[in-house]
Formats: sequence, C-alpha cells, structure tokens
Amino acid sequence: MNAMLETSELPAVFDGVKLAAVAAVLYVIVRCLNLKSPTAPPDLYFQDSGLSRFLLKSCPLLTKEYIPPLIWGKSGHIQTALYGKMGRVRSPHPYGQRKFITMSDGATSTFDLFEPLAEHCVGDDITMVICPGIANHSEKQYIRTFVDYAQKNGYRCAVLNHLGALPNIELTSPRMFTYGCTWEFGAMVNYIKKTYPLTQLVVVGFSLGGNIVCKYLGETQANQENVLCCVSVCQGYSALRAQETFMQWDQCRRFYNFLMADNMKKIILSHRQALFGDHVKKPQSLEDSDLSRLYMATSLMQIDDNVMRKFHGYNSLKEYYEEESCMRYLHRIYVPLMLVNAADDPLVHESLLTIPKSLSEKRENVMFVLPLHGGHLGFFEGSVLFPEPLTWMDKLVVEYADAVCQWERSKLQCSDAEQGEAALE
Repeated sequence: MNAMLETSELPAVFDGVKLAAVAAVLYVIVRCLNLKSPTAPPDLYFQDSGLSRFLLKSCPLLTKEYIPPLIWGKSGHIQTALYGKMGRVRSPHPYGQRKFITMSDGATSTFDLFEPLAEHCVGDDITMVICPGIANHSEKQYIRTFVDYAQKNGYRCAVLNHLGALPNIELTSPRMFTYGCTWEFGAMVNYIKKTYPLTQLVVVGFSLGGNIVCKYLGETQANQENVLCCVSVCQGYSALRAQETFMQWDQCRRFYNFLMADNMKKIILSHRQALFGDHVKKPQSLEDSDLSRLYMATSLMQIDDNVMRKFHGYNSLKEYYEEESCMRYLHRIYVPLMLVNAADDPLVHESLLTIPKSLSEKRENVMFVLPLHGGHLGFFEGSVLFPEPLTWMDKLVVEYADAVCQWERSKLQCSDAEQGEAALE
C-alpha cells in the first residue's frame, strides 16, 4: 500500500518541478526582454518657442507612441545587438560617387556623394552631410538605408568615410580617425559648399559622429553658415564623464567596451605599416612600445591613451577627452538642434543624459528627444517578430529636417511680405 502511494505521488512531484521550471524560464524571458515595459511617445525636453510649437505640429513622430517589435523590441540589448550584427533588414544599395580629398598632413579623406531621387518638399537644393558612428562608413547597412530614404525625400547626401575605416582604402599618413577630430568632416562640408554654392545643409551625426558634428558646428560661427539644422543620434556628449561608466559591468557596458575595443584593434592593426612602419614619420609621442600595449588593450580607453590621443599630440587621456568632447561646444550652436537618445541604450549611461536635458532647458534652438526604447542606433519597428526595413530613427530625422525646412521657408515668406508692405508704405 505504501509503495503504491509513493509511486502515485512521484508524478505529481515531477509535474510540480516542471511547472516551476517553466515559470522560472518565463520570468527570466519577461525580465530579459523587458516585456512589461510600456510603449509611449518619447519624452521631449524643449523651451516653448515658435520653432518648438511648429515642430510639434509638423513632426507627428515626436508626439506619437513609438512601438518596437512586440517580442524583443523592448530590450535595449537586443536592439543594439541586431543593429551591430545586421545593421538593417533588406538594406537598399543607393548609387553614389566616391570623392577623395588630400588633407594638409597628407591624409586622404574620402566621402560618398548621393544625388536626390525626388524634388524636396520645399523645392530647394538641400544636402545632408552625414557623419557615421565609430569605425563606420557609407557602406554600412544602416547608413545605406537612411541615405536611400533621404534621397527619395529630395535630399542630396554626403557621407563621410572615417579615416581608416574602409578596408579597401589605404592610409596615406600616420593618422586615422579619432573621437573628436573634425578635419575630415570639415573638408567634406567645404567641398559641398564650393561645389553646390546654392545648397543648404542639414547636418546629421550618429553615435561618435554626433560628437563630431556638434563639435564642428560649435568650433566657429562660420561652420554654421548655410546650415539649416543639426541632428545628433545616440551620442554620449562627454567622453570624460563616460570613461568611468564605460568600465562598469552595469548593463554589460564593460562587455560592449571590450567588443568595440577589439574591433578598433583590428582596424588599427590592418594599417600597421602606415601607422607604425619604419619608414613612417610618426608623431614624437607615438612609440613602438605603444604597438605592444595595443595588443594587450581590452578597452577603448586603453587604445585612446596608448595610440589615438597621440595622433594629435595630447599629453594625457583626460586632456584628450576634455578637448575633443562636444559638451564644451554645444552652447555655441545657434541653428535648430535635435538631440536623440534612447533611455535603454546600454552604451550611454543615464547620467550622461543630464547634458542634453540641461542644454534644452537653456536654449530655445535645442530639442532633446528620449524614447523609452531603441537601444544604441536600433529603433526598429515591426509588429511581432520581424522588423521593418525603415526604422523610427530614419523617419524622425527626415521628418525633423523637412519641418525645419518648412519653418525657414515660412519665415522667409513672412519677411518678404513685410518688406513688400514697407515698400508700399
């Protein structure tokens, strides 16, 4: 009798264990995928002004709920990983021409130029000058997707290829792209201004590119001539402040740091001869021992300290990060400026977001857009599982640029009308 009771109870025990295991797995999935997180319109930080009111009316995406893919879209890690792995889905192949510019130090800068495929909504000649993320270039899928969409909306696009990032373009001087160097971007912008003297510019930067374009505009007032607006997406604003947070394991930032450092090492070592060769006239502070330290580096900060800062003669990593971060230049930007970050971006610590929030509280030309989800340069949209080719980010940048163009056109028309009335009087 006892044996019969024991055998009848065992299946019940096993069923209980199975249910507990299933419940535990579901709990982990819900937590990891952040499924309980709500969807909502992005948080907006701005000063009440004519421009901001016009933008809110003209940009539905600013006030509309951003809905990422149901199963995985609320996870900033998955959004970031999918962007990093595949860039975009069904990415188009826009046709462009590669341009070469010889810099004063002998470096050869390149950018790709894409002509518009339709008339712009205001009928003007407008060029988007685009700076991609770290070690990126015009052939990256997220750049191709955005360029194709911008072309179809009437924009000419010029995309900087970061110095040393293209695998088939050799370095012609002992220098490659760095965190805040604006030389190559400035050369591209000057080329566009000279070649298309009637064009107006929309400046766009992604991640590290956001730091470069904001620093470029703030370096001198002349850099803002013929610029309609600027958009920065997913940048960190201050490398000095980010340095400590990027070494923390919170949100796996230390792991992302290692992965990006590993990719940077591969790029630098692919140009070993141009940077460290015996025939090369290297910067005085750059020594052969730095190459050995490069092999051992496990973080971007170590690479920056041993190699990158020395291209521009900085004495310390602190000095390099202070001088090359756009934070100290943002208040000098007077054109309309939209700063976009995602609250669940695993690379940008929430403490860094106080920088754009504070700026938007002081400057009428600045709007800070902070959706709950999107990860780092992800911002995928889609119903359940599979994302759409175009992202929320792609559409927002073009929508914002269109709105600013319309705002400037309406101001010009009002000014013409006022001058006409004055002439009649």
